[in-house]
Amino acid sequence: MNWLFPLSKGSGSLPPLNSLQQQRQRQIESLKSAHPSLAEIQKDVEYRIPFTVNNSTISVNILLPPQFPQEKPVVSVYPPVGHHLVDSNNGTMITSPLISNFGMHSDLGKVIQSLLDEFWKSPPALMSAGPAGFSYMYKPSGMAPYPAQSFHYGARHVGPSQTPPPGPGPAPTPMPHPGADGAHGPPRAPAPYGLISDLPLPVPTVDSQLSDMSENEDVLLEFFVSLPQLKQVTTDKEELVTNIVDMAKKNLQMEPQLEGKRQEMLYKYEQLTQMKQAFETKMQRQHELSESCSLSTLQARLKVAAHQAEEESEETAENFLEGRTDIDEFLTSFMEKRTLCHSRRAKEEKLQQSINTHGQFPTSH
Repeated sequence: MNWLFPLSKGSGSLPPLNSLQQQRQRQIESLKSAHPSLAEIQKDVEYRIPFTVNNSTISVNILLPPQFPQEKPVVSVYPPVGHHLVDSNNGTMITSPLISNFGMHSDLGKVIQSLLDEFWKSPPALMSAGPAGFSYMYKPSGMAPYPAQSFHYGARHVGPSQTPPPGPGPAPTPMPHPGADGAHGPPRAPAPYGLISDLPLPVPTVDSQLSDMSENEDVLLEFFVSLPQLKQVTTDKEELVTNIVDMAKKNLQMEPQLEGKRQEMLYKYEQLTQMKQAFETKMQRQHELSESCSLSTLQARLKVAAHQAEEESEETAENFLEGRTDIDEFLTSFMEKRTLCHSRRAKEEKLQQSINTHGQFPTSH
């Protein structure tokens, strides 16, 4: 089959890709991963994405120039449609800013997905009659021709007379268009897609899918099970259950430690209660002692004690005058009580002076 692809020579190792080719391959991989229904028309050059809207199948055709991604891709649709993202002159060329502003750092897969989303939001309208002779991949004027791989292919089966001679030699002459081939029956009308005339659409229409699902519950169940959203929900559920089980195990492992801390806290709280009661008792005792040792209280007590000593001295004097005590006993007892009385009165007066100067509770220095 090497005669179909003149660019592939021999079976030796291919030269390493340069930076531009590596970026080109990354853009193609992004396109393939973002669109599973992508059909490869010509490897690394032409691609097609069919999508169905309003019961009509429209193909988005993507042509990658030789210097892609330095050059922006050429994106068109077939059949011709009317849409604000499509050139109104031919109804095929997409003129979206996403394409016209495409650069080295753009993502081809995301750009095409954005275009498809816009087509879903605002469905394009099929034009009544497209331009005559419209080919599958429209190439704008002024674009350099592509390598020799892009000639029209012939019939699918190659006969004995069409077997190429082995070894190197001149490249075979491109086959005529299938519409003009008269050797295999009556002439056929030119295929609307041009490059590959009878390439089927890779996806069925919406009507056929709905019909299969309504008639066969197994197909509907298989489609439902294969939904990525359901798979994601199942995965999230399994991860959540696993996390809950792990957290429950950790909680059970920490239960003895938590119980020990709880008992320790109860013991500390009981100690706090006892200390609080002892503190309140001592505070009450301190308040009582403070009241009993105040200056006014001491003054009152000194006054009472001085008055009591004075009365006792007078009683001793009366006993002496009445002859109930002798003179020696009188002198000893009377002098002692009078001395005590005067001493207490002196202390009372000094305390009163201190109260008048410093107040009820003087501060100690």
